[in-house]
Amino acid sequence: MRSFPNLGLANRFNFASPIPGGILLCMLIIWLIVLAAPAAPTAERAKIPVGTILPVSFEHSLSSKELAKGGAIAGRIMQDVPLPNKEKIPFGAKVRGTILDVVSAENGPASITFRLDSVEFQHSTIPLVTGLRAMAPFLDIQAAHATYQDASSGSPSEWATTMQIGGDLRYGSGGKVTNSRHRTVGKATTDDGVLVHLEDSQGSPCAGWPDGPERLQAVWVFSASACGLFDLKGMRIAHAGNTSPFGEITLTKDEGDIKIMKSSGMLLRVVR
Repeated sequence: MRSFPNLGLANRFNFASPIPGGILLCMLIIWLIVLAAPAAPTAERAKIPVGTILPVSFEHSLSSKELAKGGAIAGRIMQDVPLPNKEKIPFGAKVRGTILDVVSAENGPASITFRLDSVEFQHSTIPLVTGLRAMAPFLDIQAAHATYQDASSGSPSEWATTMQIGGDLRYGSGGKVTNSRHRTVGKATTDDGVLVHLEDSQGSPCAGWPDGPERLQAVWVFSASACGLFDLKGMRIAHAGNTSPFGEITLTKDEGDIKIMKSSGMLLRVVR
């Protein structure tokens, strides 16, 4: 058996001697601080309330000719989303999901069925059940950032008035947001987004969705009344995911394949 040298530790340190009172008190204080520290957020604590709007940009293109069932899809949150208790989903948080079914134009009317069912932020993955409220192509997203009216000479670009997808006007960062009837519906944020009260007229496909308490919603470059598909010619929402089967979103097109560019935008809404 291999022997180890005697380092004389037992003679150098008296392990049986009592711990000084000052050190013991410090150890007790540290232990109490550890116990009192807030726990890392859990999925249940960070549950996203029903009715919450999530403004999302696709991180890749979608094509009924190229996608495969079971494939992963992803997007990111495009402005801070306010939550209860002064919490938020931060800009840049990842939204992830799965392709449930794909039909190419070669096999009949093209369709893509997918779900976006989790969001990742602050080292947590939060499960979601979402429906599709609105979607617009990348070119519309770009246009919504373009100046609607000529800004005064020398004025910072963030002061410029821009038109949201759906017709609302955004009067610069920190300014008001008005609808087509010139009524104020919310306010602009400093992260290129807006916070508005949703406007769903009677008969709108977005009226009657599962909802929570009335509150300001983060809709990014969209209008308070934005609902459905914008400038995605020939496409339609066959199932928005707000009814059974909840969370399953189906886009269809009668002629040709479905093609959605990378960085196209959408508004998801938590339905369960």
